[in-house]
Amino acid sequence: MAKDDKPAIINIKNRRASHEYTFLAKYDAGVMLQGTEIKSIRDGNVNLQDGYCLFHTDGSLWIHGVRIAPYSLGTYNNHDAMRERKLLLNKRELKQLAGKSVDQGLTIVPLRLFVTDRGFAKIEIALAQGKKLFDKRNDLKEKAQKRDMERL
Repeated sequence: MAKDDKPAIINIKNRRASHEYTFLAKYDAGVMLQGTEIKSIRDGNVNLQDGYCLFHTDGSLWIHGVRIAPYSLGTYNNHDAMRERKLLLNKRELKQLAGKSVDQGLTIVPLRLFVTDRGFAKIEIALAQGKKLFDKRNDLKEKAQKRDMERL
């Protein structure tokens, strides 16, 4: 890469999450990756649609259901695409999430995956509550009305 070339901005979003959930709190978490996963992320080969987070018995937060496709130029050292990955948060943030996620109907979902200026992969996660069908309809109506007002 030449000095004048700027790296592409990596910002992979989970669009379905805003339609399915109401967000109560958002957090930025680091991700523990293996070998070729960061190269695959920089290529944009990530699917956050079915992702969710769970606490293990030792109190650490792990993300499940996120697909990071195997790197195309990887060899036998390539990673497993659907493996669970550990999220890195402060103890205070982990305690807050653990306390709130016990409540009925609350879950932790990934919103977006991005790469910082220093080259670290981070995931924005949110404590979320599922929307009812009428809430989804109201949101769609509001979007349509907003779009119509902008056209006029």
